[in-house]
Amino acid sequence: MKHRILAIDFGVRRLGVAISDPLGVVALGLPTVERTNLAVDLARIDELIREYDARELVVGQPLSKSGEENNMSRRAAEFAGKLRERLGCPVKLWDERLTSAEANRMLRGAGLGIEKRRRAVDRVAATLILQNYLDWKANQHPSGEAGDEA
Repeated sequence: MKHRILAIDFGVRRLGVAISDPLGVVALGLPTVERTNLAVDLARIDELIREYDARELVVGQPLSKSGEENNMSRRAAEFAGKLRERLGCPVKLWDERLTSAEANRMLRGAGLGIEKRRRAVDRVAATLILQNYLDWKANQHPSGEAGDEA
């Protein structure tokens, strides 16, 4: 059975957020979450999980271009661990190399100015992360069941 999946583009100042449609085919951007502190951030994600009845969470892991972990990818993994502890639903890390660059390129191509791009890039990056995950899931697992948690 299909279920909604929530995705997060992890950042120090903001969390880009996207949700899948109920069939798990299309990713839709949600308003960006401005970060305050860990407790408030976790509570906000918990609210979104409940509001959209999401059963799975995907957190973008910003690995280096060569695929190595770095300070930011370790912070994203730590954040994913805190979400796992709090939510009790599957939380997967997903390689999100270059999604922010792709999001910026798309927004520039749409003719958005710097300020509008800055406000939209996290949401678009989260949408790209989730769409990439949904496409992978559909191609790898025709039954719709993904592999183990990362």
